[in-house]
Amino acid sequence: MQHVHRFPRPLALAVAMLLGTAAAVALPASQAQAAGTLTNPGFESDGKGTATPTGWSTYSAAGQNSASFTEAGGHTGSYRLTQWAAAAYKVETYQYLPGLSNGNYTLTAWVRSSGGQNSAYLALRNCGSAEQRTDLPPTPNGAWIRLVTSIAVTNNQCTISIDSDANAGNWLNIDDLSFTAGSTGLSIRGADVSSLKKSEDKGGVYRTPSGSTGDALTILNSAGMNYVRLKVWVNPADGYNNKPQVLAMAKRVKALGMGLLVDFHYSDSWADPGKQTKPAAWSGYTLAQLDSAVYSHTYDVLNSLKQQGTTADMVQIGNEINAGILWSEGSTSNWSNLSGLLGQGARAAKDVSSSTRVALHLAKGGDDAGARTFFDNAVANGVPFDLIGLSYYGYWHGPLSDLQTTLDDLAARYGKPVFVAETAYPFTLANNDALTNNIATSSQLMAGYPATQAGQAANFRDVLNVVEAVPNGRGLGAFYWEPTWTAVAGNGWDPTDPTSGDAWENQAMFDYNNLPTSVMSWFKHR
Repeated sequence: MQHVHRFPRPLALAVAMLLGTAAAVALPASQAQAAGTLTNPGFESDGKGTATPTGWSTYSAAGQNSASFTEAGGHTGSYRLTQWAAAAYKVETYQYLPGLSNGNYTLTAWVRSSGGQNSAYLALRNCGSAEQRTDLPPTPNGAWIRLVTSIAVTNNQCTISIDSDANAGNWLNIDDLSFTAGSTGLSIRGADVSSLKKSEDKGGVYRTPSGSTGDALTILNSAGMNYVRLKVWVNPADGYNNKPQVLAMAKRVKALGMGLLVDFHYSDSWADPGKQTKPAAWSGYTLAQLDSAVYSHTYDVLNSLKQQGTTADMVQIGNEINAGILWSEGSTSNWSNLSGLLGQGARAAKDVSSSTRVALHLAKGGDDAGARTFFDNAVANGVPFDLIGLSYYGYWHGPLSDLQTTLDDLAARYGKPVFVAETAYPFTLANNDALTNNIATSSQLMAGYPATQAGQAANFRDVLNVVEAVPNGRGLGAFYWEPTWTAVAGNGWDPTDPTSGDAWENQAMFDYNNLPTSVMSWFKHR
């Protein structure tokens, strides 16, 4: 949930709120409508250039009502609402809905924004419960994004508000709103902390917001994190991210009441779209032996977790498996082989615990066509799975609109819940060890998101908002990748080389003084 502030309300509307009835103020006749029905939700009633569209009201404490107006270029129809001015401005466009039945409601809107405002958001206020807000993301590519905001109406009324506190030339567009019964939210607000134990063993320090030294998992959990992702390597050179380490970390995760996702790489080191190297011990195996090894390894790790009372809530059968697993036998060039290997992992997971959800994970957060190709093949070849996970790093995978298109389409096409399995963003471009960071120059950044703590926080916030907006409640949430991977000597990216750096410290959630960055507050997303 976001911290909110309120613009001053017009006195007549404030009186109406206090009395709980529209009779206290002379509302336009169009507002004497069916309860819960928005008037003019697509801003089509008045044409362009209308400062106060039919059914809506405009307010600006500084008398800047003209900063809100309709103009041509709607999301689906001919017109949209725009907020813009050549000078700095504050303006609100709102609609009051009386006579509502109490219960949960969701506002949906299509939005675009220049970015750069002090604040620009949708709000539901004066509804009897705490005000709810969803910030608009920057959309420099001009694509529309669908956002949602939910609230519990407890006083039979609600005000829908579109607010800008903007600098000169900043703009936003709004169109095609709806206000319907139901609620949204995210069940997963998680992180992958696979590097944490090694960091701790090598002297990594993590501090609370007040500066006291603390346990990183506890700090993250206190900030709202409710799920942890841990990768499993078969026989890593450094002895981390193997079965004993995962078992030990799982106890800490479950002791804090968090969910557990186990991410099987089926490798001794990193598995990703560019490499899916078989564990050394499996290198000479036949396909039948690989099938057996996948089942046995998966069952062994998950059953050991179950036996110690830390049953996995979710598993990934492979990591970023765009081109398959266990190359070359398990590549996507041979779906008969790949489907068998994935099926063995899924079967092992369900044999340990039928309640453990099985996910397939691709690094295709901005590639709907590529993701479709993979999952069409998976379905055609009978691969069992419960969930779809996607990596989405905006600086690699494209704008948020591409993420939304991909999530929405996969959820609808396959009837499965979806989640972002990995995401992150830098809070600085400065380096804190000898290895150049993966994102090290301003040219690599996403437009509208500077490499600052505010930019990092806004990026994670907007990813969460896009996942929340997946229709039919199929957006589960997101995992931030490696928020604790700070620059600690000996905890580099290469498990065979203790002198390697990590290239990721500027995307952690702890700054170079080991203090939490502001992004951490978004683990409390509704």
